[in-house]
Amino acid sequence: MKNHYNYSLRLILAFTDYVIINYVFILSFQLVNASNQFVAYDLYRRNLITINLLWFICSNIINFYSVQRPTREFNQYGFTWKVWSLHVLFLTSCLFYTRELMALKYVLICFYVMLAVHFLIRKFLLSIIESFIKRKFKFRKQVALMGISPSAIALASYFKDNENLYSFEGFLNESESLNNGSKDEFLKDVRLQMKKAADNGINELYVSLTPVLSDNIEFLLNQAESHCIRLKFVPDFSPSITAQYSINYIGNSPVISLKTEPLEELHNRFAKRLVDILFSLFVLVFIMSWLYPIIGIIIKCQGKGPVLFKQLRNGRNNTEFWCYKFRSMRVNDESHTRQVSKNDERITRVGKFLRKTSLDELPQFINVLLGDMSVIGPRPHMLKHTEHYRSIIDKYMVRHYLKPGITGWAQINGFRGETNDISLMEKRVEYDIWYLENWTPSLDLKIIYFTILNALRGEENAY
Repeated sequence: MKNHYNYSLRLILAFTDYVIINYVFILSFQLVNASNQFVAYDLYRRNLITINLLWFICSNIINFYSVQRPTREFNQYGFTWKVWSLHVLFLTSCLFYTRELMALKYVLICFYVMLAVHFLIRKFLLSIIESFIKRKFKFRKQVALMGISPSAIALASYFKDNENLYSFEGFLNESESLNNGSKDEFLKDVRLQMKKAADNGINELYVSLTPVLSDNIEFLLNQAESHCIRLKFVPDFSPSITAQYSINYIGNSPVISLKTEPLEELHNRFAKRLVDILFSLFVLVFIMSWLYPIIGIIIKCQGKGPVLFKQLRNGRNNTEFWCYKFRSMRVNDESHTRQVSKNDERITRVGKFLRKTSLDELPQFINVLLGDMSVIGPRPHMLKHTEHYRSIIDKYMVRHYLKPGITGWAQINGFRGETNDISLMEKRVEYDIWYLENWTPSLDLKIIYFTILNALRGEENAY
């Protein structure tokens, strides 16, 4: 549910940010011109549009103004500095390629310094506005819970942690009849508890769907509405289900999903696919076009065999596809069944370098362009390994909900290379599922950054 308080806060935040950005850029331009460092008006006007557009892009990358972001997880000041940092990076990069960076260097220095100062002032002013909104519009709701369950206890904890939004009045479970009494006692006590809730000014009552309460939903609803109390229900699944579930509608039928998958949303899948196409085209045109012949000649000089090695791997929805790599091993009969190990005698001298720097993975951008893989995702495994691990690791096949990637969340956290210990593969699966459930564009950027950094350092487990 979109909370009115969150909506108002995000609206004020977005409005003040854009006012500050435009005001500070105009002021920076005027100050620089006043100091005899003349900047052309056309250059200023063009880049005023650019800074607004880039702020919009950067804020959307990390969902800065999203109303859906839970309040307790939203640190507006921390996220402000993340957007500020991305903006600096993107704008300076754009101006560098358009050769306008030097012409605007003094304006940019002045702009970003003053912008940081204004954001600090904004922090103070928004705190005052936030306090005023809470007092004036009374967003704080008086709520209570009925029925004890793990989900209800977790919700009570959330209410207590968000005292600016909720006044938690406790559990309406003083009578045993609500759980263990006779039908008549139960109905009598529900009437009593509802009247008590209304007398205490409770606006919303959250009912945990325990068996006895689930059987009397219509009665509970009638009693709540007769006392002008909004009734809401808290489903309680098995304690073994700890994932955050979501409820959607297909037609008029409610459907509960026990796993959050951002990439099931069409706009997210489209955005990720667009980035995959652009990124893979860039690598293939500007890197592989000249690097492929060089690596190919070196591989050929190391011995007989093809430049590219291809192998069937499991992809999204467990479909099979041909995965391409630069050949780093001598031609052998075990390449499709035996996992590469440290100091593997099959690896050639150039193969060691290719694997250490991850250059052997570059041909997989062909797979990305073809749509079999993504730049970021769980690493694809050999068919034999998939069959082996799916039988011994719970949720192993969940990682196949996504397209496999050239690099992934598990890899930048150290889980790559040989998995001779089953616990290592379990951790890899755990990280892959975490990525599936927590995907954001900014997470992909983070993974790309650390992948490049690790490749330059040379990874210990890359062999």
